[in-house]
Amino acid sequence: MLKRSKFLWVLLIGAFVGFLLVGCTEDPTSSDGNDNNNTGETTDEGGNGSGEINVGIVLPTRDEPRWVQDEQRFRDALADSDYTTEILFSQGSSANELQNVQTLINRGIDVLIISPHDGDAAGAAARAASDEGITVISYDRLITNTDAVDYYVTFDSFAVGEAQGQYLIDHAEGTGVPLYLYAGASSDNNAFLFFEGAWSVLQPKIEDGTFVIANSSAAEELSDKNELSRDELGRILGQVTTNWDPNEAINRAQTHLTSASEDLKGDVSILAPNDGTARSIADIFGGDNEITSYVITGQDAEMASIQYIIDGKQSMTVFKDVRLLVEDAMGMAVSILDGNTPETTGSYDNGSVDVAAMQSEVIVVDQESVQEELIDSGYYDASDFTGLE
Repeated sequence: MLKRSKFLWVLLIGAFVGFLLVGCTEDPTSSDGNDNNNTGETTDEGGNGSGEINVGIVLPTRDEPRWVQDEQRFRDALADSDYTTEILFSQGSSANELQNVQTLINRGIDVLIISPHDGDAAGAAARAASDEGITVISYDRLITNTDAVDYYVTFDSFAVGEAQGQYLIDHAEGTGVPLYLYAGASSDNNAFLFFEGAWSVLQPKIEDGTFVIANSSAAEELSDKNELSRDELGRILGQVTTNWDPNEAINRAQTHLTSASEDLKGDVSILAPNDGTARSIADIFGGDNEITSYVITGQDAEMASIQYIIDGKQSMTVFKDVRLLVEDAMGMAVSILDGNTPETTGSYDNGSVDVAAMQSEVIVVDQESVQEELIDSGYYDASDFTGLE
């Protein structure tokens, strides 16, 4: 009898502990920023208590400083609003991206802001939202080959490339300067626009002998054409893509320098697509004893690259004031939520439709203009850097 009572007590205690554990378990649909797939955080400044979200935001990755900074700026942009937002990261996966969008649809969003990992693949996510009557805003990167995109908020990507190319031209000395070309990911429509803009100004200087292409046979074959088709651009990008990956940029730069002849070294010019790849490429070129000097481009004004510019290891960056881009995107979302038609300044052909767009200005930053453009404007604090005069 005693043994049986003891057994029953054990069962009762076990059941009680199990009840407590169930009561303490987190809701699996919530996100605390530690998921492998959808990482993010819900902000509910409006305090409507309904659990529904007005604006859903999907960003491509937490692994690049640019997108982490955007996350906070998006939160700040709605801080004084009655509207709510949830921000999720897709971590470089189109499958995660689609899952994130479905999660936001289930939360009842009215507007989706999405910066696609892959412009084409993101069409499925945009379609899922559009079919539910949700307004889709493509942010910074264009979702392509679908009519399920309502608006596009962007910097003038062609102008970014033009600025990079013109900087190389302005700092080239003499003729026969070896020109190393690098590009972003072929899955990103912006990578094509950046390269196309750079090519539009560099090609005449390649044709007149100012530059000699050092690392792309496809670019050499097309060096007499100023305007390239999408397929022709794709041929070049296929040879010089970094996939926006600093490690891949390192591998490509090492390969190119290993195979480069002596006449393709010395004083060189380098078209690097963004700051992350620019720093990697600069480290490789700077470590080659046969490279006497280099001029290298970048974009995004990442803090690490601004320090590189101050230190003379990166030549320039194209500053795209993301504060303005976030303001434009959130302003557009609020306008839609208020029942109004957002203001636009142009349009982009995404392969299926012309998408109405709001464009923001781009600014070239080098050693001479760091103080004025980034410190005096309040974008960064002087204490973030060393060596500023």
